[in-house]
Amino acid sequence: MRRNKTIDAEFFYGAKPEIFLRAGELRKNMTEAEKVLWKELSNKKLLGLVFRRQHPVNQFIADFYCHKIRLVIEIDGSFHNIETIKERDKGRDDEFDNLGIKTIRFTNNDVLSKLTFVLDSIKSICENRMI
Repeated sequence: MRRNKTIDAEFFYGAKPEIFLRAGELRKNMTEAEKVLWKELSNKKLLGLVFRRQHPVNQFIADFYCHKIRLVIEIDGSFHNIETIKERDKGRDDEFDNLGIKTIRFTNNDVLSKLTFVLDSIKSICENRMI
């Protein structure tokens, strides 16, 4: 079987084909908060940066990823308030960190009710990472 050059791309960090299938499903079923943020990040709207949605990174799927500045943006629902899930998220963030990727997290509520704050926060972090 011939591997797809896209799957072999550096910015997937060795993600397996199954992760790509799952990412495709997630793109089709984005949460309302993810849709709102995607509208603001897509088409290089934020500082001319290319963001990808539901992007495979190794064994994970990042809600949003910008390879140029190695930034993952996660949008968390109330499910992420459960202690075991918080621990899993911390481990995931540590794995991203080991790959040289910074992770920032916002809640669904942040995106839906404080979008300007979220965008200003993302913009500030992006600007700092571009230096």
